[in-house]
Amino acid sequence: MMMEKFALRSRALLAGAAMSALLVGAAPAFAVTPADTLVEGFAIDDIISMDPGEAFELSTAEVTGNTYDLLVRLDLSDTSKVKPDLAESWTVSDDGLTYTFKLKSSLKFASGNPITAADVAYSFERAVKLDKSPAFIIDQFGISGDNVTEKAKAIDDTTFQFTVDKAYAPSFVLNCLSATVASVVDAKLVKEHVAAVTPSADYKWDNDFGNAWLKTGYAGSGAYKLREWRANEAVVMERNDNYHGEKAKLARVIYRNMKESSAQRLALEAGDIDVARNLEPNDLDAIAKNADLTTTSAPKGTVYYISLNQKNPNLAKPEVRQAFKYLVDYDALSSTILKGIGEIHQSFLPKGDLGAIDTNPFKLDVAKAKELLAKAGLADGFSVTMDVRTGQPTTGMAESIQQTLGQAGIKLEIIPGDGKQTLTKYRARNHDIYIGNWGQDYFDPNSNAQTFASNPDNSDGGKSHTLAWRNAWDIPDLTKETEAALLEKDAGKRADMYKDLQQKILDTSPFVIIHQQLEVAGLRKNLKGFALGPSFDSNFVGPVSKE
Repeated sequence: MMMEKFALRSRALLAGAAMSALLVGAAPAFAVTPADTLVEGFAIDDIISMDPGEAFELSTAEVTGNTYDLLVRLDLSDTSKVKPDLAESWTVSDDGLTYTFKLKSSLKFASGNPITAADVAYSFERAVKLDKSPAFIIDQFGISGDNVTEKAKAIDDTTFQFTVDKAYAPSFVLNCLSATVASVVDAKLVKEHVAAVTPSADYKWDNDFGNAWLKTGYAGSGAYKLREWRANEAVVMERNDNYHGEKAKLARVIYRNMKESSAQRLALEAGDIDVARNLEPNDLDAIAKNADLTTTSAPKGTVYYISLNQKNPNLAKPEVRQAFKYLVDYDALSSTILKGIGEIHQSFLPKGDLGAIDTNPFKLDVAKAKELLAKAGLADGFSVTMDVRTGQPTTGMAESIQQTLGQAGIKLEIIPGDGKQTLTKYRARNHDIYIGNWGQDYFDPNSNAQTFASNPDNSDGGKSHTLAWRNAWDIPDLTKETEAALLEKDAGKRADMYKDLQQKILDTSPFVIIHQQLEVAGLRKNLKGFALGPSFDSNFVGPVSKE
């Protein structure tokens, strides 16, 4: 993956040799991290841009969540709701199409510039016109580059209006506006850094809306401000004293790029870092035995699954789809490969979502699976392949499933590959079985329902490439139910619709959903207030302090 090269600012990054050591791999003389600084070991090599209108990677989401504000933000006390951030209040018109937000007073960006509704409108405009990966979250409301200035506009300095094309469930609209693509940027500052662009057939605008600058720059108002990103090395954030909420307790936060679990554990034990973020089960066990360390975890909106391509005539048999769900040793996976990093969860909505069900009806039952295979005319089993991205936990999961399928006479060939290889084949519908994970694009049940339970056009030329489409599962009735749930304004009724969809997916689908990701972190016991949220953009570090 190409990474943007960061040019160092003219002034020193941080004062003192100790801080430099923290960034590059702390020397023994500086083993204890500074009292005013949080240092996290974290695999941040996925970062390609710091522009909230472009960034769509998990690591960047965490930085954006701590450095930018939104109109509304996920309510961590009840994740089925949102709460005010920059917005003080909001109303929805009687026809359900217009959302009007009143901003809090005396808001400032980190630069000192005032935050106005015009900044919000510009933030929406630039995200839509840039048309980078996360733009679809706003586009799906009938917003385009041609109409965004009318659909997302400032009425006055403290009033922003957003108009959608259908009377969607308000919870759906508000949840989407809590995504990082809706982060509010400092329009005055960004406009000082725009670059001219020659319009073309692919890009009709005459400037880049500051995208080249914001790839490594900063124009936000969050609890922390971005000081520096060095690709594949570190991200440095400093406290924003202009923040409108409770000020961050520590002066700075440093994310050091560390990919290996064992390296993170050793650095944590030595005191070189305060938090280790990518730990595997063996290293978690070692940390649990260390009196100076502890762990914390939180379920994330990511589910792991295997899917059966319905173009394969054997896999298309309903009894075979059902048999596969009885040929996974969920308990064994939970106690070994997934120990501490995942919990068994067999429905497509992760815990915390509106309408999520927490029922796990399937367990390893080879006899039951054999009965189902016999009903399908496959009593002697059959041969099939599975595409597997090399690495854990997917490789270990695939090997476990290969063994349990064999007990029912199904001969599974594992085809290993890197992420690009396996995904390219999967997206072209050329697989038999695929094992992978799916994470929410925004914190709303539609994000997962739309991909697991909707397939508007099952032809090879279909434009909506949901997971149902990738597996050639033609489901017109479920597609209609998924679309209807978007328009149900009553939250209780909407939740019931998603519960019904999940049950139908459990019973009939070509998806064997296995577990929900648990994000886990090891940390030194002198940290206070460190908590992981339900999404990466809600891993807030502002409340963290040290004893």
